[in-house]
Amino acid sequence: MSTLTEVANEANVSATTVSRVINDSDKVNPDTRDRVLKAMRKLNYRPSRVAQRLRGKKGRSKLLGVIIPDIQNQYYSSIARGIEDVAYNKDYAVILCNSDENPDRERFYLDVLQAESVDGVILPPIHQYGTAVEGIIDTGIPVVCVDRKFAKQSVDTVVINNKKGAYSATSHLIDLNHKRIGIITSSPQFSSFQERQEGYEQALKDHDIPVNNSLIKEGDPRNSETARKLTLELLQLDSAPTALFITNNLMTLGVLKALKQQDFVVPDDISIVMFDDMPWAQIMTPPLTVVRQPGYEMGRRAAELIFQRIADSERETVEVTMNPELIVRKSTGGYKRDNER
Repeated sequence: MSTLTEVANEANVSATTVSRVINDSDKVNPDTRDRVLKAMRKLNYRPSRVAQRLRGKKGRSKLLGVIIPDIQNQYYSSIARGIEDVAYNKDYAVILCNSDENPDRERFYLDVLQAESVDGVILPPIHQYGTAVEGIIDTGIPVVCVDRKFAKQSVDTVVINNKKGAYSATSHLIDLNHKRIGIITSSPQFSSFQERQEGYEQALKDHDIPVNNSLIKEGDPRNSETARKLTLELLQLDSAPTALFITNNLMTLGVLKALKQQDFVVPDDISIVMFDDMPWAQIMTPPLTVVRQPGYEMGRRAAELIFQRIADSERETVEVTMNPELIVRKSTGGYKRDNER
C-alpha cells in the first residue's frame, strides 16, 4: 500500500501539502491540489480516516451520525439513503443508528456519536422536548432535525407539511360523503403525528363535522399488531367508521389485517387513506390512496443543511417545509348508506 511520502514524491510536493489536500485545506492552490489528487489516484493511495481525525481540525472528521427511529420502515430508509448520497459525494462516511423509538437508545447513540467526534448529527427526535438531543446541541455539534421538530432549541429542520397532508386526506374522504372517519395515529409526543391529527380535526371542523374522540385511536407507529387491535375496536363501535385515515405505513398493514379478518372489502365496505407511499401500496388490491412524503428528498436536504452548518456555525437556523402529495387510487370510494353493516 502506498504511503503519504510516496504520494508527495510523485506529486513533487511536501508531505505537509499532501496532508492539506487530504484535509481539504484552503491553503493549497488548485493546480497543486489537482497534481496531488492525480498522484493519489495513480498510486491508489487511501488516507487513514483515523489519522485524518487525529490531525484534522474540528468539523473535519469526515463522519456524520444519523439516527432513525425504525430501520425497517421504508420511509426512514429513504431518508437515510438521501443523506448518505449527499455525504458520499462529499467524501463523508455515515454512522447509521436505529433508536427503535427508545429514549435510552437515542441517548446511548448520541453519546457514541459524540465520542466518535462526528461532524454533525441528523435525526428525527423521539420527543420534541427530549433532553438527550438538547445535550448534544449544547456540545456545539451541528444538529439537523428531519421529519420531526425539536421544540426546546432552534435547530435546522426539514419537515413535511403534515397538517396539510392530513387535511387533504380527510377532506378527500369528506368529499366522498364520509362523515364517520376514524384515525389511527400515535402519541402527540411525536410532532409529526400531532400535526397529522391536527390536520384531520381541522378538516372535520371546516366541513361542520364534529370531532368524535371515539374514532381517534393512538398506537405504536412501529407495531402493526397494535393497529390491527385498534382497528377491530373501531369496527365494533355501534357507529363504526365508514372510512379510516392511517398516519403511517406500518400501522396500515395492521389495519389491512383487521379488515381482512372481518371480511371488509375496500372500498365497498370501508375506505382507507394511508400517510406514506410505499412500493407495496400500488400493488395492493385495491391500490391504496396515499399521502406521499418525499423521504429521499428530505434526506438530501437535511444533509445539505448539515454541511452548510459545518461550514458556517453562526448562520441563522432555517426550517425547510416540504409539501406532501395526495395520490388518489382505488382504496377510497363514495359512501352509500346501503353499505352500512
